[in-house]
Amino acid sequence: MTVEQVAEAAAPDASPDAVTAAVREPFLARTKRALAGAPDAPLVLLGNFEVEDAWAVGEVGLPSVGGASATAALVNRMDELALLLAGPDDHVVLKAEPDPDHLAHLDALGVGLPTVHVAESSDPLRTVTRDALDSPALLARLRDLAADGVRLLAHGTSTAEEDLATATGLRSVLVDAATTKAVNSKVYSRGLCDELGIEQARGWACRTVEDFERACAEAARLVADGATVGVKDAYGVSGKGILVVDDPRRLDQLVRMVTRRAARSGDDRLAVVVEVWADKATDLNYHFTVAQDGSVAFDFVKEAITEGGVHKGHRIPSRLPAVQVDALAELSARLGARLAADGFHGLVGVDALVRTDGSLLPVLEINARSNMSTYTVPLQERFQPEGWVALARQYPLVLDAPLPFAALHDVLGDLLPGAAGQAGLVVQGTGTVNAGASSPTPGGTFAGRLHGLLVAPDEDALTRLDRAVTERLAGRTTAGPTGRTTADPTEGDPR
Repeated sequence: MTVEQVAEAAAPDASPDAVTAAVREPFLARTKRALAGAPDAPLVLLGNFEVEDAWAVGEVGLPSVGGASATAALVNRMDELALLLAGPDDHVVLKAEPDPDHLAHLDALGVGLPTVHVAESSDPLRTVTRDALDSPALLARLRDLAADGVRLLAHGTSTAEEDLATATGLRSVLVDAATTKAVNSKVYSRGLCDELGIEQARGWACRTVEDFERACAEAARLVADGATVGVKDAYGVSGKGILVVDDPRRLDQLVRMVTRRAARSGDDRLAVVVEVWADKATDLNYHFTVAQDGSVAFDFVKEAITEGGVHKGHRIPSRLPAVQVDALAELSARLGARLAADGFHGLVGVDALVRTDGSLLPVLEINARSNMSTYTVPLQERFQPEGWVALARQYPLVLDAPLPFAALHDVLGDLLPGAAGQAGLVVQGTGTVNAGASSPTPGGTFAGRLHGLLVAPDEDALTRLDRAVTERLAGRTTAGPTGRTTADPTEGDPR
């Protein structure tokens, strides 16, 4: 099914011109039409990243794999990425005030910014939702917006976002937390693909300890013959909750740990999957929207850049042949229809890959929430001319002092575009750059990340631009009187 066919299926009575217009409609307008009923519906956006941590509460996963992330404060400041997904008639709730110089830079580039509402109570280790729930003045402002008909679009829905909706009267454009959690389980993904006959990596969904024992026994034989196996928590994200196993003895050890824990607790429940690692050439992320009426629109496919299962960015557009893009569009329609039948509507990203022989492995897991790929679409529409290439990228940093946008602007200089249609790095936010400033290491440094979208006319220019940004950030540039920044490998982002 082509993109045009998907659009026509979503609006069967539309004229050809109307179908074409629907395909060309900006992503935010399409999303609002599908989820809120009108392309200009005002929204409150909430960047509650790694909502999987909330979904995982009460689930029994792998021993000693879960727990708080060392980069929780940094991930929570990714809330600022919602600024550039929203439009000028929208509202965004943030943990802290955005850098005014960055906002002025975006305004000069012609970006229509939303109204920002900041929580007056903020804890680096809490999500933006938890901060909002602890901020009476903010809650009062959100109640006023709800009275004006503004609705809520969160990154994903957990019980915390339901509590926020209840406290403010904001009606969510997404489904309830229980449904959202159910369809985001990796166990659910495998079952759905089995039901629809969709090819996936050889593997096993484990709902009990007995399931896990059988799966590991079969997986151990494959590992002994040279295979690599991934054991994943049902709600793991960002490389957390995943064990990569290439030794059968490690699987035996896992089985012993799981069975001992079950014997102690009297609870044999489990929520993990065991999968054989595929022979990968390229990671993919494709995206579709399930509207409130159950119709499905294929949005895009991007090449995903990953390291050790952790997301690092996207290449845009993908280099897939048209026949494979069409196959993913057709598959999106099938997956979306099944999700709709289970009561879901919202944004969906699916992780997939291209094998070394060029064939598709079309579903690794289903993420029925906003994805990292979601947040760069409005930037692509504004800053990536037809025929150009782009790279959504994160640059890990080690800082010894906060790096405000004015200093970052001095560092990057001519690598930042002066207007839409020019090559350069569009900075998505500075919250993640300085998120660790309040808790430096004993050496006086802290980790940060710079998120942005690189745009260039061709692959060679894009590579040169990426290299230039990396070199300048690694050049111990001044960030205030003593601040320096150097590249440092830190944990990546959620897909």
